[in-house]
Amino acid sequence: MPTTGKPTVPSHPLRQSEPLVRRYCERGPARAPGRALPRIAGLALGALLFTAALAAPPEQRPRARDIGLGVGTLPTGHWNAITDVPGVRVGQTTVRRGDDVRTGVTVIFPDADNPFFSRVPAAIAVGNGFGKLAGSTQVAELGELETPIALTCTLCTWRVAESVAKWMLAQPDMGAVRSINPVVAETNDGWALNAIRTMPVTDQDVVSALLAARTGPVDEGSVGAGTGTVAFGWKGGIGTSSRIVAAGPWTVGVLVQTNFGGPKDLLIAGVPVGRELGRIGVRPNRDKGASGSVVVVIATDAPLSDRNLRRLASRAFLGLARTGAHADNGSGDYAIAFSTAASVRRRATPGGYGEPAPRLATEELGNDAASALFEPTIDATIEAVYNSLLRATSESGAFASVEALPLDETLAILRRFNATRR
Repeated sequence: MPTTGKPTVPSHPLRQSEPLVRRYCERGPARAPGRALPRIAGLALGALLFTAALAAPPEQRPRARDIGLGVGTLPTGHWNAITDVPGVRVGQTTVRRGDDVRTGVTVIFPDADNPFFSRVPAAIAVGNGFGKLAGSTQVAELGELETPIALTCTLCTWRVAESVAKWMLAQPDMGAVRSINPVVAETNDGWALNAIRTMPVTDQDVVSALLAARTGPVDEGSVGAGTGTVAFGWKGGIGTSSRIVAAGPWTVGVLVQTNFGGPKDLLIAGVPVGRELGRIGVRPNRDKGASGSVVVVIATDAPLSDRNLRRLASRAFLGLARTGAHADNGSGDYAIAFSTAASVRRRATPGGYGEPAPRLATEELGNDAASALFEPTIDATIEAVYNSLLRATSESGAFASVEALPLDETLAILRRFNATRR
């Protein structure tokens, strides 16, 4: 859950150490010969001191497995989270300001190295393209990530992209870099809870999320980029899950930002929970239908090429469909997949353009072997969506109040259909 106080600063090569923070504030980002990069006075130091205005800590709500909802037969990782993939780190900033700002930032790092120099293969699949996914064309062209992935609100996309670029350019050995491709995805939280037209996410919010990135358990529900979202007529948010694939063994981890689905669409374990509830949790009663968006981020340590990662990403939509999604015209449905396996990394040189890249010598899974990862991706996506709804807490914001999915009623419905394991 979000807390006040100094953001957690992990021990890793991208950490903004105090001397580096001072240098960044006093002299600006690392400079390449002959050209000065823009200064952002006080940005990183401000981020160390900055915390969003937060409401009182919300009540603890269960995850899917706490109420007997297991998806599939494969075991989960230790945390049942995307961070079960070795090295993957998640950082979040939850932004609640005044009565009308409810939004935030969630970032996913492939590992502890600078992603610009240690690039992971990646791919993006589009279920319905009503949305903004900054950096997607370069990922499609080159098949790799060179920054962490960031999630936020629709009208904050460009601010977040700029902030990620500034922060990356200030890292060690980045002085000669002339181009960088932040990957930023979004969902629109401005319908009920967030005064989105104010574009409320700041540079400090983004840097706070970057600095807070860590392994281990991941906060879910009304946090980070999920603070202001609405899914299936109830409070949506951030959710995560993972699966262990014995063939490797490999891990598949999924993180979702849910802001999709109509109020009658929600399916849990095949049960039409949305129809059985017969109402929505938005007051005053406003039904946006199935419009919205969902972003699915998939990580694995299985050695996949960007081509097979694209196939993996497309399977996420099968999981979304089993929760009730049908890719409405107004819903941007995106999946981003990457592999952290050492054998498929693409090493880049600090010198940037003009220097030849190292010749690639990769070992990757073939098509038949890659299919062992499809089912766990589908299952982890489904469970991540469940977790985003179950862990979310009720919120009041700019235009409405949104109730969290009612646990007692939902459990009663699931038990009536014999859909839980308890």
